[in-house]
Amino acid sequence: MLSIRKVVTASKAIAIQVVEYQGHKSKVHKHFGSARSDDGVAALIQAARNWIEEQSLQITLFSPPAKKMLDVEQGECISVTHLFARQFLFSCLQECGLGDMDNLLKDLVIMRLLEPASKLRTIELLGRYFNVTYSQRFYRKIPGFLTYKTFIEQTAFHIANTGLREQFYFVLYDVTTLYFETFHSDDLRIPGFSKDNKPQQPQIVVGLLVTQSGFPLVYEVFSGNTFEGKTMLPILEQFMDNHPGAKPIIVADAAMLSEERLDELKQKGFFYIVGARLANSGAEVIQQVHAAVAGRHGLNARIHSAYGYLVCDFSSKRYSKELYDLNGHIAKAEKLVAEQSVGKRALFIKTLSKEKIALNEPLIQKRKLLLGIKGYCTNISPNELSNEKIIEYYHDLWRVEQSFRMSKTDLQARPVFHRKEDAIKSHILICFVALIIEKYLELKTNLSLRQIKDLIWNITETHIQDRGTKEIYPFRSPTKEILKSPLAPLIKKWKILPH
Repeated sequence: MLSIRKVVTASKAIAIQVVEYQGHKSKVHKHFGSARSDDGVAALIQAARNWIEEQSLQITLFSPPAKKMLDVEQGECISVTHLFARQFLFSCLQECGLGDMDNLLKDLVIMRLLEPASKLRTIELLGRYFNVTYSQRFYRKIPGFLTYKTFIEQTAFHIANTGLREQFYFVLYDVTTLYFETFHSDDLRIPGFSKDNKPQQPQIVVGLLVTQSGFPLVYEVFSGNTFEGKTMLPILEQFMDNHPGAKPIIVADAAMLSEERLDELKQKGFFYIVGARLANSGAEVIQQVHAAVAGRHGLNARIHSAYGYLVCDFSSKRYSKELYDLNGHIAKAEKLVAEQSVGKRALFIKTLSKEKIALNEPLIQKRKLLLGIKGYCTNISPNELSNEKIIEYYHDLWRVEQSFRMSKTDLQARPVFHRKEDAIKSHILICFVALIIEKYLELKTNLSLRQIKDLIWNITETHIQDRGTKEIYPFRSPTKEILKSPLAPLIKKWKILPH
């Protein structure tokens, strides 16, 4: 019969052994180590009992009391995880109505928020940080994420409408480009006008519609050589088809401006506020605008134009900046004319012949008349929206630009490590969902993503294993800082309060 024996060692520690008594002799079957504290000895005794049960099916009659303490000398750190960070972001996905998506998609979104990387590297980090493993065949599932696109966009509208109480009086639209680290083109990845200053490399164009607070609503991916003016109407029609009750004013920058594009918006019944390119206007319109507002800071006016109403305002600060830039261009042009540097390109120079160039005086005078003046085209009557509101709404375009910056910096939407169309579009979908979560948390807490990451990443779980019993004990780091932060209401609401 196997028994547990205590032996005092030469160093005055207590060793625990499993022995079998045969007559006046004893046979040692296993030595479990030694300890000096009562808790350490108790842990070794429990390990010995467990071993006896496994070896001989000899079950103890009375179960020992549950162990509440771990002897430091018997403990060994085997891993450190960040399970709380994953739980926090999972809870946010759940609150936003996105909790029923595929677990792989959710984990890829979470890692895009915490530590953006390639998909392969992301899978490795999921195992390291959260003890979550996925098959090496996970790449096959990624193109299938596109089936969630409509659901995600409808959910985004619901979040903005109910969770954030957006009024949808107006929405903001803009595009950006994402280039690829290759020179091989296909039907989607095509060189075009690059906002990343990479005109030689293939790219894609991404259009994004956001609310007045910058919360993302709808996006679409276009081939890299698509003119950005042609991207707006398909996205707006898609948005209105899904939400016919919402009839917002569309705000976009001057790149969307063309008579054809604005006619399309009018025919579809959209109201718009679009930046005007006054320099392309005729001399009569420029003279009219200059006479109405030039030289009077804060003054605005509204006149009729080929694009509907043209609202203009004058800013002294804008005037000073534009005058400085204009004088620099004129000085450069005058120098080239004086030297007759034919072949060199510069603003305000016109070519008279192969051997002679001259200053473009009419163009210089035209630019001088427009110094300090900014224009906005709209089809909204002054009775419906004042000039001041038109200008105010247009100036909110920085919010959609901020969303693009967030996607390129915080979420590192590029580089894109995919070459097939469905995989590329699925990558943009992951970034879009991550942008929803980032913007939701930002609006709820007034914290940046970096501040949120720092707070939740500092909550770690250190896993200590008892060398004797092999039992693992998790120890969570202090939580005072996060429970005093703006994240505390969400943590309590989601009932993920760390203990």
